Amino acid sequence: MVCLGNICRSPLAEGILRSKVDPEKVLVESAGTGGWHVGEQPDPRSIEVGKANGIDITYQRGRKFSPYDFETYDHIFVMDNSNYRDVIKLARTEEEKHKVSRIMDELFPGENVDVPDPYYGGANGFDNVYSMLEQACEKIAARI
Repeated sequence: MVCLGNICRSPLAEGILRSKVDPEKVLVESAGTGGWHVGEQPDPRSIEVGKANGIDITYQRGRKFSPYDFETYDHIFVMDNSNYRDVIKLARTEEEKHKVSRIMDELFPGENVDVPDPYYGGANGFDNVYSMLEQACEKIAARI
């Protein structure tokens, strides 16, 4: 799960998908395309909306996406079109590029729908993002 800073959207997506899969069989992690929040906990509003929905993401720490992530993960879900472009630039092969998809393509195939960045908005934006990610992660979990 990849977003810009790895403190709002991608930590929520990580927590939501982890709650839906067998952790013995599926590794779910998140990262940001930028390194501003490396080592930090998720945004308090992401933590709050997660807790309100029974998901604890307080243990997560921000990290920056690396080209080596292509070697570790079978699927790389990005939160928006900007993240998509940034991650695709780091891909070294066509196989790596095929691992990358927009998470909202799970619900709106081919429409390039973004998960809006709630960072500069209020708590309602985090609720909206949670709802979007919950629906997308439900589809991903059913397929895995």
